Amino acid sequence: MDHIVTLDSRQEAALQAIADQFIAQHKGDALKALKEMIVLNGHLQERLDALSSPRRATR
Repeated sequence: MDHIVTLDSRQEAALQAIADQFIAQHKGDALKALKEMIVLNGHLQERLDALSSPRRATR
């Protein structure tokens, strides 16, 4: 793990509500929801990496 996030109680409650909704969208299957979140996070990380990588000069 590169970065540990610390949340206050308000942020934790908001995150819990979103997680509950996401799991509900997957008919209560927390493992299926987690797998989808990992895939979504991977796609976002690839996009962020592409944005932060140095641009190559074109000639």
